[in-house]
Amino acid sequence: MKIISSMLYLTLALSTAAKADTLIHAGRLINGDSNNVASEMTVRVNNSLITAIESGYSSPRDGDRVIDLRSHTVMPGLMDMHVHLSGEYTADSRLKPFVTNEADYAFQTAKFARRTLNAGFTTVRNVGDSFNVTVALKKAIQRGDVAGPNIFTAAKGLASTGGHGDPTNGWATHLMGDPGPRDGVVNSVADARKAVRQRYKDGADWIKITATGGVLSVAKSGQNPQFTDEELQAIVQTARDYGMRVAAHAHGTEGMKRAVVAGVASIEHGTYMDDEIMRLMRRNGTYYVPTIMAGDWVAEKSKIDGFFPELVRPKAAAIGPIIKATFAKAYKAGVPIVFGTDTGVSPHGDNAQEFALMVEGGMPAIEAIKSATSVAADFLGISDTHGRLQANKIADIVAVPGNPLEDITVMERVSFVMKDGVVFRN
Repeated sequence: MKIISSMLYLTLALSTAAKADTLIHAGRLINGDSNNVASEMTVRVNNSLITAIESGYSSPRDGDRVIDLRSHTVMPGLMDMHVHLSGEYTADSRLKPFVTNEADYAFQTAKFARRTLNAGFTTVRNVGDSFNVTVALKKAIQRGDVAGPNIFTAAKGLASTGGHGDPTNGWATHLMGDPGPRDGVVNSVADARKAVRQRYKDGADWIKITATGGVLSVAKSGQNPQFTDEELQAIVQTARDYGMRVAAHAHGTEGMKRAVVAGVASIEHGTYMDDEIMRLMRRNGTYYVPTIMAGDWVAEKSKIDGFFPELVRPKAAAIGPIIKATFAKAYKAGVPIVFGTDTGVSPHGDNAQEFALMVEGGMPAIEAIKSATSVAADFLGISDTHGRLQANKIADIVAVPGNPLEDITVMERVSFVMKDGVVFRN
């Protein structure tokens, strides 16, 4: 009888807990869809779902929990479409591959993921890592083993020999070897197809390519095209066959144009984007991921003697102001824009600094916020479950003190984070 009574009590307790709601009293609410901010609202959450959005401050029932955010602005969990969780650039970054093991990368990646979540970013797209650690981290987060954002990962990016993503750039010749598709180095159509299939086998969600030179690679050009048309088409077509899309790092005009024509889903950085490419992107529905803060950050660090290799320093000095100007022009031209920072170049947890730079570039604050909520959800194909504060959506919810439409920098001071209905920061 005692066993039966105990089981009955436990069943009743669990049933009561399941019925109990969490009520978030929001002083202001940005739902991710509307350009307006609602006042004095209640977000009702049960388990991992939003069950209702109610006007006024709803009264709790027995067992309900109330979270008082009446002095805050509540909004959907933020999404960053360009991060690198497996590292963070420092003056000694060139040495790290020689002294860092896979397990070391795994532990630091988990640390950076938690920092990202605490900054209010509940979903990220990781476009390039080391040892595929973000594939394992994604699974660990889904199991609840560690805390972090939802991760859509490209695993190891794809480059050409000597290209921006060649992992052996700048190494001594006797150490370089001859990296191939498994290592992310592509030099033919056959290589391209094999590399994409390997990423599928590894568990990637996206494919990342470096369509042009880059700023931080130890190579002379940051702009030259680095894939042929045939290679790009093979990558995009094979990715499509395996249910993946392609993100293209691109600074220079020719490589960017080739990537857009080939059918990539997004252009990352887009520094020297011209009018023709903007027209192509609008026509093809290709998204622009600006990463303004990365350009800003490397331009500042280029002023420090010895921080970058001398081959990198002039590229870093030039890039920042150009990215800002490109963003402003692309926004006015109506290019689809989704939020992305390239964090991992700059420190993890600082992602929200991108909002102020977007506003400086002419984008209204509410549009900048939507680019990291509803627009990002639409871009990722998860709008049925994420990106908006609506009934039956997943309860990924963040809050900031004050009103970001009056002062966009409050986005850098996230004080409340809920993911899947679980409070991680309050």
